[in-house]
Amino acid sequence: MAPTNQGPCRVNEEAAFCVDERFWSLPRPPPPPPPWRPRPPPSMPCSSPPLASPGNPPGKLQQTLAGSLEKTGVGLHSGKVAAVKIRPHLAGGGRCFDLRSRLVPASIDHVEESPLCTTLSKDGCRVRTVEHLLSALEATGVDNCRIEVVGLAAGDCDVEVPILDGSAGEWVEAIEGVGLEVAKDACGNSLEKMAPYLDEPVHVRRNDSFVVAFPSSQVHISCGINFPHVPSIGCQWFSSSIEYDSFYKREIAPSRTFCIYEEVEKMRSSGLIKGGSLENALVCSADKGWLNPPLRFDEEPCRHKALDLIGDLSLFARCGSQGLPMGHVVAYKSGHALHAGFLRCLL
Repeated sequence: MAPTNQGPCRVNEEAAFCVDERFWSLPRPPPPPPPWRPRPPPSMPCSSPPLASPGNPPGKLQQTLAGSLEKTGVGLHSGKVAAVKIRPHLAGGGRCFDLRSRLVPASIDHVEESPLCTTLSKDGCRVRTVEHLLSALEATGVDNCRIEVVGLAAGDCDVEVPILDGSAGEWVEAIEGVGLEVAKDACGNSLEKMAPYLDEPVHVRRNDSFVVAFPSSQVHISCGINFPHVPSIGCQWFSSSIEYDSFYKREIAPSRTFCIYEEVEKMRSSGLIKGGSLENALVCSADKGWLNPPLRFDEEPCRHKALDLIGDLSLFARCGSQGLPMGHVVAYKSGHALHAGFLRCLL
């Protein structure tokens, strides 16, 4: 979660959802074009036609955790304590949230409209602020896992992933603590990890905010933000290839979410950031600058936007395959709603 430049940005079971063979099967003759395709809301015009196609495996087998891990903390927006336990999962199972045995796949198909965070919901169950955890899982190569989220209230099926220190660093450390192993399906077989490839450029926009992606042989992201009314932030850019190695842990994961001090009361009056504090978010005043320095990087706010982008793009994953498209994704003044709109243009 991080502020957008336009105020709060709103977003419209075991592997029980089916893989779309257009994207995730081994190369084969293309199917006939569909008579129609889902379109983004009118406020987010996108290029056409559908642009993601089957791709060769990135030379890897699907992975899962070698053991279970658990973290407990407070939710940024709800202010409620929740425990998260992440367990190994079968190859092809993908990443799935388990809310008291009711499953919500980590998929763009289940993104729900929500302010200042990414929310997934299915059959009356809802889990908020999933982006930091999913960013860490995608970047560290945890392709298949069951994510149990349990709130304090008995039977609670509306929960929020803990914010921890506002970054993805603690999730990465916990994942490294248990390690990874090759995932096997119910028959004991390993599966190749597929990757979506872009066939041509695609973009979505809202006013002067946009996400655009270009075909490439590797994953590359570039993020830009612009807060001219907050001089300590101003205009920043961060750009890097994502090689699924120590780079993410070192250069992106430690970046914390941030907010503008003058907007805090407005957000709280809207029922948001009830669990926010100087311990889990950077706070910057338009007049006084950063209220809780030091920053971990000069452009830490922009790096956090890259962290969010990776988490949101991970929702394009299907059945244990890679979520990030093979391409150069450029996001400027974007937020969770625009990221979801971009993914829907690829469907």
